Amino acid sequence: MALNLETIGKKIGPLTKTYDWKDLSLYALGVGAGFDDLEYCYEERLKVVPSYAVAAIFDFLAQVALTSGANLAGILHGEHEIIFHRPIPTEGTLTTSGEVVHIWDKGEGKGAVVVAQADTVHSNGDTLYTNIFTLFCRLDGGFGGEKGPAEPYDLPDRAPDAVEVARPSPNQPLLYRLSGDVFALHVDPEFARSSGFEKPIMHGLCTLGFATRALIKHLVPGEPERMSRLKVRFSRTLYPGVQLETRIWRVGEGKALFRTVNAESDQVVIDRGEVEWVSAAEVESRRRRTGVRFDDRVAVVTGAGGGLGRVYALELAKRGAKVVVNDLGGPADGLGEGSARPADAVVDEIRAAGGEAVANYDSVATPEGGQAIIDAAVNAFGRIDILINNAGILRDRSFVKQDAESWRAVMDVHLDGAFNVTRPAFLKMKDQGYGRVVMTTSAAGLYGNFGQTNYGAAKLGLVGFMNTLELEGKKYDIKVNTVAPLAASRLTHDVFPEPMLDKVKPEYVSALVLFLCSDRCPVSGRVYNAGAGYFSRAAVLTGHGAKVGDGAAPPTPEAIHESWKAIASLDRPVDFDDAMTALGPLLSGAPAKPEPAAAAAAPAAAAAPAAGGKVKTVFDMMPKAFVKAAAAGVDVVFQYSISGPDGGEYIVAVKDGALTITPGKHEKPTTTLVISDQDFLDLVGGKLNAMAAFTTGKLKISGDIMKSQLITKLFKFQGGK
Repeated sequence: MALNLETIGKKIGPLTKTYDWKDLSLYALGVGAGFDDLEYCYEERLKVVPSYAVAAIFDFLAQVALTSGANLAGILHGEHEIIFHRPIPTEGTLTTSGEVVHIWDKGEGKGAVVVAQADTVHSNGDTLYTNIFTLFCRLDGGFGGEKGPAEPYDLPDRAPDAVEVARPSPNQPLLYRLSGDVFALHVDPEFARSSGFEKPIMHGLCTLGFATRALIKHLVPGEPERMSRLKVRFSRTLYPGVQLETRIWRVGEGKALFRTVNAESDQVVIDRGEVEWVSAAEVESRRRRTGVRFDDRVAVVTGAGGGLGRVYALELAKRGAKVVVNDLGGPADGLGEGSARPADAVVDEIRAAGGEAVANYDSVATPEGGQAIIDAAVNAFGRIDILINNAGILRDRSFVKQDAESWRAVMDVHLDGAFNVTRPAFLKMKDQGYGRVVMTTSAAGLYGNFGQTNYGAAKLGLVGFMNTLELEGKKYDIKVNTVAPLAASRLTHDVFPEPMLDKVKPEYVSALVLFLCSDRCPVSGRVYNAGAGYFSRAAVLTGHGAKVGDGAAPPTPEAIHESWKAIASLDRPVDFDDAMTALGPLLSGAPAKPEPAAAAAAPAAAAAPAAGGKVKTVFDMMPKAFVKAAAAGVDVVFQYSISGPDGGEYIVAVKDGALTITPGKHEKPTTTLVISDQDFLDLVGGKLNAMAAFTTGKLKISGDIMKSQLITKLFKFQGGK
């Protein structure tokens, strides 16, 4: 199978891992720690070996290998880099998300390189580290792609400044694999021999852990939290029990180069090593910068001269963002002259608190004004990462008294204004591959409010704007969400009685908006109500519906009347992701219903709903899901060995475009998949991630592993349980 170049830029994750001191201690023991560096193993004085950062991404690494379409028989871990943003806490939950960023072609017979990057966020909101790694795909070169850059690297022509000697245990892989990397190459002698090795080999990342401990010992003794960057290339395999030497050269303040060699053969095992570290003062500064942060981010807030916009701007700046405070400075109805005073006052507040901000007085109501607002951000700070469309006016009156000018004025500021500012911002965000946009809707738009036809139409229009922008921004990590705030401001101050004003301060809304603006935000295309410390999601939902008539002739009004209860019911509603998905039930003539969980990616079991919780039912459904067009030229036999009381042996054979499924055991299957009955049902039902099942040993695959990737192409299940 060829490398899938469409994988580039597609998001992988989020993948989560919860850990505590036992996991950290187990990892430390797995990379050779003991009584000589007890702080890595003893919970009473625990410190984290920085290379533990790789333990959260085993599943991510496996997902990259799979989704890229690489030939797994020829895949090797090539290079690895970790950038540490903050010290790793001693417990919590780690959430990792990332993507394939490059696929380089080294040429026919020379292999290919898949480069991926992932950020890991702690449950406290901190981005802890970034992993950047390459997979060298020995069997996948020659597809005509770019060769990729070559990076210079020169070790000093002198003896190393420090040498650390260590001897991993002959059983070291058995201990290290308990941290999550359970690939059979490191434990199964038969598998190792079939892969061309005398016996199971050391994990390259385990050897990296030995090297990391050596670097800390000689460069920042007792202070592993000072490490800020680590980069290596894995050169050769190593058998457990062989003595290692890590040789270190200091090359400047806070930087060293290193390599790790097989002390018996002097062959380089880890090459092109680079390590950087920061001062103790910088570590303390990083500790203080915890939680949701916006350091190095640039934000634009429209209508930020008062009310909600002012609070957004102040809070963003307090958390490290550089802010453009935009406000025309006009009255609430948009009539009259503007003023620089509101925006200037907020900028003064930000600067007085030690933040960075500039004022902008352009109107959002024209394309020229919108462009000028974004230009102000780029000219002052070089980029734009966050946009909060908050500017607004009110021209309330009943519909019979509504005139075209009032209608147009409200549309110009709310709906057209969001377009005018978002378009130039979106172009910048697309180029840099990152962005966060927050729209401001209202209960008047979501649910209606007397006297606000213009305002309600504009506010609901923003939801439609968001729905499509979310789809178009997904590829570039641009997340677009909408908030419906309930807060006292110049537009709503007269609505609330005096006793309620303290309960509906803008500060009770801002936390949600800041989260939606952050790199921790996991969602896009969502609408949230917010006010008085209460938050909820709002959505357009579609009922289960009903098929009316026999399809041979159009239904009659009388038939609609007879089916009205089912048509109008919101029982089992569906929240569709896009228009095409929503139209599916109408075009197919099937009632709207939630789709089953997406098929787990191969290598795994066939994509099927867990029908009735019975393994046999899943196999009974396979013929209906068989994609004959995808089976052209395919000749494969999958052997499913499913343990447990509901399990059994099933042979799934595809040849010459035909499918046969029979109970029993095949003598020479192409690929064998071994899994328990409950794990199988969880897998095909979407409750168990396939790569997690594979890497944790719940799903075992033998034979031609690559052929297992055909499963999700050959079977496409539709419909519900």
